[in-house]
Amino acid sequence: MPTALITGITGQDGLYLAELLLAKGYDVHGVIRGQNNPKRDLVEELLPDVRLHNGDLTDMSSLIRALRDSDPDEVYNLGAVSFVAYSWENAALTTDVTAKGVLNMLEAVRLHAGDAPDGLRFYQASSSEMFGKVQEVPQHERTLLWPRSPYGVSKVFGHYMTINYRESYGMHASSGILFNHESPRRGPEFVTRKISEAVARIKLGIQDHVVLGNLDAERDWGFAGDYVEAMWLMLQQPQADDYVVATGETHSIRDFLDAAFAHVGIDDWAPYVRQDERFMRPAEVDHLIGDASKARDVLGWKPKVSFRELVAMMVDADLAATRQGW
Repeated sequence: MPTALITGITGQDGLYLAELLLAKGYDVHGVIRGQNNPKRDLVEELLPDVRLHNGDLTDMSSLIRALRDSDPDEVYNLGAVSFVAYSWENAALTTDVTAKGVLNMLEAVRLHAGDAPDGLRFYQASSSEMFGKVQEVPQHERTLLWPRSPYGVSKVFGHYMTINYRESYGMHASSGILFNHESPRRGPEFVTRKISEAVARIKLGIQDHVVLGNLDAERDWGFAGDYVEAMWLMLQQPQADDYVVATGETHSIRDFLDAAFAHVGIDDWAPYVRQDERFMRPAEVDHLIGDASKARDVLGWKPKVSFRELVAMMVDADLAATRQGW
């Protein structure tokens, strides 16, 4: 039975990845920050077979303990301060967790692996936000990185540090440059979930509008449940490498609104949507679209859930949750 250790297990990716690995027969462990973490109960309810270890990406000694106690074959580093807008408000914390936290995890893995650095396989969650002010369309593994947020800058540091440990120490360390991936488990602070939740409440008559920022930003949106499979496939390869994971389609916030409102029978969403400067980014990432041909050719991976299926899934989940809460 292979063993995996996941940081960031309380997030949408961590939950989906843990489910995937359990289904494949893995012994799954997760690192969770703080004894009173409010998401601990969620993980224990959804994933009773996962063993949790207290740890923090800013504290290497806790990561070394988690590695010692779990002794994994694979490590998936998904932990981060992941809300881009927040990274401007607290750039220092974002850097400590999302940038230096990767270094702490890599060094802890290197020390734990000892004389067999390629025997413990490592996955780093890189991000399409690294492309920022995009230099070519679509973006692929060799596209110049030009991040436009403290979060994006931190992810670039972690991405290149992973490459450096691979090249310096012979570690089997891969990075997945994942484009936007969503699900009903996405936090309500993210724009896609903010929309799906609002549409459900508007449809049920308990909310009359939603306030958003830039409606013209374009993203390559996929389903998080599809994307965690790509993470696993990367660590099954004989050689570590970096891969873009994306659908190859781009949609604007307006497109997301079209699909979400249409799903509940509302054709004109203009009366229900307001814009506010407070939700505009200081430096916007305007147009992200990924070229995942390498992941398709080498990993045999491709997305299964379409854009409209994803939007419908999220709206339906929020409709059900809202009704249940009545």
